[in-house]
Amino acid sequence: MLIFNNKAELTQHLQRISTANSSIGFVPTMGALHQGHLSLLEKSIQNNSLTVISIFVNPTQFNNPEDLEKYPRTLENDIEKIKSISSEILVYAPSVEDIYEGNTTSQHFDFDGLEHQMEGKFRAGHFDGVGTVVKRLFEIVKPNNAYFGEKDFQQLQIVKKLVEKEKLPVTIIGCPIYRESNGLAMSSRNERLTPEEREKASVIYKILAEAKALFSSENCQSVREFVSNEFEKIPEFDLEYFEIADEETLISCVSKESNKNYRAFIAVFVNKIRLIDTISLK
Repeated sequence: MLIFNNKAELTQHLQRISTANSSIGFVPTMGALHQGHLSLLEKSIQNNSLTVISIFVNPTQFNNPEDLEKYPRTLENDIEKIKSISSEILVYAPSVEDIYEGNTTSQHFDFDGLEHQMEGKFRAGHFDGVGTVVKRLFEIVKPNNAYFGEKDFQQLQIVKKLVEKEKLPVTIIGCPIYRESNGLAMSSRNERLTPEEREKASVIYKILAEAKALFSSENCQSVREFVSNEFEKIPEFDLEYFEIADEETLISCVSKESNKNYRAFIAVFVNKIRLIDTISLK
């Protein structure tokens, strides 16, 4: 398996092995890989002649220094998981210097308001950091297709908007959420939970599913109140937000409109560990 820490070497290798008919699939990650990430790799392998995965904990998208410090870094284990899919996958595991070249700051983006909703309200500068690193990775890898999980649905919409506004020649493909057997959305941050917390956190998806059922007969505000009340019964969990929004614009639902697709979004702290999830309300 080829592992690159230097963008110039990766670029040279891709130029050497690419042909006029080959397509590059790309899976950008921050490591601590789980089955959700591996499913993205499998999708890329099915649809492309070459697949690249990046493993890079991007400092510019963290607004909480403690979260950045404690984010799991498990490169050796990640590589073993990638090998279990295919040893032909190219791994790009750069340093901060290789990506940012001594200037670890974010470019500022206008995502047509997508960046001001939900995560944007609670994580100042987060989506500028996401946009900056994704744009740089796309410029390095030059993929035809890039794969993102729908758990980070707001991020998925942000990346699609980035590609549209920056006129980047890549197709963005959203892939389904992978869940643990108890319903908890797979996340690298789950590694920081104790086994007991991990089991208790299954209530997040349970409440989301109940909210979806309620949405068929109740208005948006009633569903929000239901979710808020449910989390008040669980003192060890701190609900940061629950939102119902239009999938396209991410604008909060005031009253349901028949021509819009709605989605529920949630962020919850479990012992200072921040977990997000989402569910379509179709």
